[in-house]
Amino acid sequence: MELNKIREMSEVELAAELDKMKKDLFNLRFQHVTGQLENPVKMRETKRDIARVKTIMREKELAKAQTE
Repeated sequence: MELNKIREMSEVELAAELDKMKKDLFNLRFQHVTGQLENPVKMRETKRDIARVKTIMREKELAKAQTE
C-alpha cells in the first residue's frame, strides 16, 4: 500500500484498515502452516504494511496532542 494513500486516510479508516490487515496476516500464517501459501513474500509485505499504518496512526496522535 502506498504511503501517500495511507496518510490521506482518517483515523477511523486507518483503524479499519489495520484490522483488515491483521486478519489477512492471520490467514497468511494459517496458510503457511498448512502448506497452502503460494507466495511467502506476501507475509513480509503485510507485516510491513501493518507497521506503516501503525506509524501513521502514531504520527497523527502525536500531532493532535501537540496542537492541543
